[in-house]
Amino acid sequence: MPEEKQNEPAVDNIPPAPLTLEGSFILHQMFRLRWSAWKAATSVEQKQVIEEAGVLLGEMERGSEEQSALFSLVGHKGDLMVLHFRRTVEALNDAELCLANLRLAEFLEMTTSYLSVVELGLYEASVRLFAALKGKGIQPGAPDWVQAVEAEMDKQRKAAAARLWPQIPPRRYVCFYPMSKLRGEEKNWYLAPITDRQRMMRGHGELGRRYAGQVTQIISGSIGFDDWEWGVDLFADDPLVFKKVVTEMRFDEASAAYGQFGAFYVGLRFPATKLGTLLEGRTPTMS
Repeated sequence: MPEEKQNEPAVDNIPPAPLTLEGSFILHQMFRLRWSAWKAATSVEQKQVIEEAGVLLGEMERGSEEQSALFSLVGHKGDLMVLHFRRTVEALNDAELCLANLRLAEFLEMTTSYLSVVELGLYEASVRLFAALKGKGIQPGAPDWVQAVEAEMDKQRKAAAARLWPQIPPRRYVCFYPMSKLRGEEKNWYLAPITDRQRMMRGHGELGRRYAGQVTQIISGSIGFDDWEWGVDLFADDPLVFKKVVTEMRFDEASAAYGQFGAFYVGLRFPATKLGTLLEGRTPTMS
């Protein structure tokens, strides 16, 4: 049998699920504008709708810790996307209900929505910690195991605070898509050893970091929250970056062998003060 690499702890029989950190809850809301109804409204009614919505949405987008943003969607999947980052699910529901009670809602048709929570996967830290604990003879679930995991999570949480509670990046373009990992007959992400998944995610992360500065990525977990397993938001000042980074990622093993992708939504960000421009049938600017 081959010898184990020196100074590398054995990783047999360690828990298969990596530790994760969670932060802001996220809700994507996609709407189609009911153009016929909007055009049938009087100019006075339109003005009142725009002013009322502008006040509420303006307050939401100015939030420092709990923020919303508006995007004009490109393509047939909708006209408007409202993106909410909140500290709690209750706050998300409040934002959703406030929007539903605007007069603007009479002219909107929901096409879809997506609920998730900012997630940082800790494959590297998990494998290292689990192997070290097993090497000491500490079993999963034992008091010493739980204490060590809690200590590691606390350390990681403090180090990653800014990434767990981000503001919505103030960039012109967004690309959002949901994805899952394959659970097929021949390839099953959840049956692959944690060390194999660790290796693939390490390479996946290294590839993504090559686009640092060009694109800001926010990964959110949605297992138990929505129909897919993760949501991916990419923010950039050049939309071509979306095509380039997603294409390159497709050749990465974690995606090529195991990735499953849902619908893609691309939008242009605009401030609440430009809502009237959108409703006039023109592309709103960022300022």
